[in-house]
Amino acid sequence: MLKIVFVPIHRAGWPFIACFAAAAVGLWLVAMPLGLFGCVLTLWCVYFFRNPDRMTPTREGLVISPADGVVQMIAKASPPPELEMGDEPRTRVAVFMNVFNVHVNRAPVSGTISAVRYHPGKFLNASLDKASEFNERMSLKITQDNGTEVAFVQIAGLVARRILCFVKEGVNIKAGERFGLIRFGSRVDIYLPDGVEPLVSVGQTTIGGETVIADMGSKEAARVAEVRQ
Repeated sequence: MLKIVFVPIHRAGWPFIACFAAAAVGLWLVAMPLGLFGCVLTLWCVYFFRNPDRMTPTREGLVISPADGVVQMIAKASPPPELEMGDEPRTRVAVFMNVFNVHVNRAPVSGTISAVRYHPGKFLNASLDKASEFNERMSLKITQDNGTEVAFVQIAGLVARRILCFVKEGVNIKAGERFGLIRFGSRVDIYLPDGVEPLVSVGQTTIGGETVIADMGSKEAARVAEVRQ
């Protein structure tokens, strides 16, 4: 129970929490109802920056969800041009994070970070398909020992105004390890290698670092899901 209540907070959140707390104190001095509202916002800020540990499947070939959220769309699309992976469309799985999701992002596969590219842009609603092209983004590529390349992209949203990436090119990373964070709502896209089908469906909830997005060693067809009562 204590682990559920006292979840670790990411260090990037403490300055924001301090600002929210200071504002709450100021509002309380003005009027108690305003102070209570400030306390609620401060608690939400603490909740937003939570950074829980996750149990990541370790079998080779698995592609793990890089973010908490909902699978917004699954479609064919070319990887961001800055990653220089060609124009051939790949299956893109987009995970949308709302302001109540954990926003710490995790590596989808193990390998070497072979590209980290920042691209400035707009702040359209991250649920829109065109957000992947026009919004501010941080594009990353992992190259595995067998040469397989997996691209994934942090995309800013309507509310998000800051993408944080903690890794650099040449760094080795394991699937499920933390690599970044997006503040206040956003989306993460992952581009699967050619011939790899997703094992999630649109509308499915994912847990970053735990949910299996795909299996590169499987020939299983793309899964279909439905709501059942």
